[in-house]
Amino acid sequence: MLRFVVLIHDYPALHWDFMLEKEAVLRTWRLARSPDESGSIDVEPLADHRLAYLDYEGPVSGNRGSVRCFDRGEYALVEETPHRIEVRLKGGVLTGRAVIERNNSTEPGTFRFERE
Repeated sequence: MLRFVVLIHDYPALHWDFMLEKEAVLRTWRLARSPDESGSIDVEPLADHRLAYLDYEGPVSGNRGSVRCFDRGEYALVEETPHRIEVRLKGGVLTGRAVIERNNSTEPGTFRFERE
């Protein structure tokens, strides 16, 4: 199975970085609030990150705050289309289904998590 991590990042404002391992990078999205809260969460795609963030906590280069782990574990891809990604997460906090949906590439999308 592939790995995922959710980091709490305090820069430029508090948010959560949701990261999914894909080949040699981590696909990354910025969540406006904690992923274990119910309801839809605003999500914004970010640039891919290095795999080192799977196990990293501490300061971020370029004076961009610091990160600490909220959760990590494994995931399985259920479905991926240009506008939707569905995964099954198995982590210490997040175990269930996560869905990221976007209407187009220029607007933020939504993230939903449902516990199993």
